[in-house]
Amino acid sequence: MLRKVISLLVLTFTLVSCQFTETMTIDKKGHGRMSLSIDLSEMMSMMGDMANDTTLVKTDTIISFKSILEEKKDSIAQLPMKDQKRLKAMENYNIHVALDPDEKMSVIEIFTDFKNVSEANDLMEGLSESGDVISSMTSGEVGSNDNSESEDAVVGVNYSFKKGIFKRDAYIKDESAHQQQLDSLKGTESFMGGITYKLKYTFPNRIVNASAEDAKLSLDGKTIELERSFLEYMKNPDVLDLEVELEK
Repeated sequence: MLRKVISLLVLTFTLVSCQFTETMTIDKKGHGRMSLSIDLSEMMSMMGDMANDTTLVKTDTIISFKSILEEKKDSIAQLPMKDQKRLKAMENYNIHVALDPDEKMSVIEIFTDFKNVSEANDLMEGLSESGDVISSMTSGEVGSNDNSESEDAVVGVNYSFKKGIFKRDAYIKDESAHQQQLDSLKGTESFMGGITYKLKYTFPNRIVNASAEDAKLSLDGKTIELERSFLEYMKNPDVLDLEVELEK
């Protein structure tokens, strides 16, 4: 049943409105958690009777990539070394799947903990890799859907947190690949109009200054939120660049 749920969510989220939320929480020691969630609740409402399929039951579970890799270790050992290293790098990631057909709610969250914010730099690449693993889970073999070389992430993100200054800097890793990605989206932009990408960061101290004028702050001043169109972000990753200064 769980494989069916995951397969359904992965196959449909690109076709309807949804929201990506990149969340980070940092404590006074600089430790924290980074996550990227995909809210597909609107998709569940649009599905109507399909969402009431009796095989889709209320689910709230966490899937460890480490356990998946252990279970599939024999298959992974047969993959090219490059792919084995990519999968190995994901072992500290987890997937949280929350599904409630009655409430038309579905959320997938991929998260990992870190001891230094720089460790979160590979989250987007980790998400890209996790897509392959999620897809292969539905077929029963890690790597079974991988007939060609995996694509590298086109957009990278650097995070830093030093002397009370937090920075998020997104950049295009390969201009040619980025343009090919944009070209492939032509004709589908109208379907992506409702997709948003939100940042939600919580810090140990109050925020005294932020580079984005339209960012929203929580009442206690420790959490900042910034939202953009996902399509806008894909075209120009700089729109979600952010610098935050904390109270000392």
